[in-house]
Amino acid sequence: MPVVGVLTAGGDCPGLNAAIRAVVTRITAEPGGEVVGVLNGWEGLMEGSVRSLTREDVRGILGRGGTILGTSRRDPYLHGRGLADLLPTITAAHIDHLVVIGGDGSLRTAARLADEGLPVVGIPKTIDNDIAGTDYSFGFDTALQVVSDAIDRLTTTAEAHHRIIVLEVMGRTTGWIATYGGIAGGAEAILVPEEPYDLSELAARIRRRHESGRTYSIVVVAEGVPDPSGTETLAGVDAYGFARLGGVATKIGPALERLTGYETRVTILGHLQRGGTPTAFDRVLATRMGLAAAEQVLAGASGVMVGLRGSIITTIGLREGCAEPRPVPASLLADARWFFA
Repeated sequence: MPVVGVLTAGGDCPGLNAAIRAVVTRITAEPGGEVVGVLNGWEGLMEGSVRSLTREDVRGILGRGGTILGTSRRDPYLHGRGLADLLPTITAAHIDHLVVIGGDGSLRTAARLADEGLPVVGIPKTIDNDIAGTDYSFGFDTALQVVSDAIDRLTTTAEAHHRIIVLEVMGRTTGWIATYGGIAGGAEAILVPEEPYDLSELAARIRRRHESGRTYSIVVVAEGVPDPSGTETLAGVDAYGFARLGGVATKIGPALERLTGYETRVTILGHLQRGGTPTAFDRVLATRMGLAAAEQVLAGASGVMVGLRGSIITTIGLREGCAEPRPVPASLLADARWFFA
């Protein structure tokens, strides 16, 4: 039986613990099956931070947010020498196979390691729902519920004060959260990176709406949308040198207020979308993906990731799965526009 390492890398999201639980449960059910948990993402393999995981260690974690293993955005290729930096820990921990639970960046790293000969299986996770190899990633449904609940609450105060409220949600290069959240919450407008927007046209539409008696509007904006001048809004860099987006709503909001003459307020949900207990959908999806990844390990597969196609968990190549981010289809955005009036 192989010794299986499991790590969570990149941004956290609800459902990570459910996936860890599933991998550990399935692998340790085999005679001699062992799982080694890697702490703090790739950093743990680079620095020798690991711990044994047994069935008892993962009891009760199904509904917990975050990850019991910790995570980071450190990357062995960007911040080190790639596989060479991982081999000492892999050898010392007797890891034969690695399960990587991560977003598109982490899965690209996993694909490079697989190309270099390390047996790797990937599990996609991201609240952005933009990984090409799967119809849905766990974490998205929970984030969507947070956004939907926020719009419900913001709508009542916007209506009471006859205001425009601009709600900024996560979405660096794609607008899945903004689109689904806006549809679910009945937003007046949804601005996403996939499509350009005309702020003057939006302001005119909001004025017509208010003049017709609907004296409030909710505008949902993905953080990766350019500001009214067409530039990306940055909030600095993180500890690993990656650019942090955020704050575009603080530029769009005042511009809308000037163009419409209506009081406008801004709300940025930020990390509220990442935290908290996962929804039932995300718990089930993460569990199914974790079990499927473990089965791939037991079958000796490498260079693959699991994914959801329709209602079926399937496998695809890591290179295919971590290709360009999967954009929101134009047809879904067209559906949303029927209600922008």
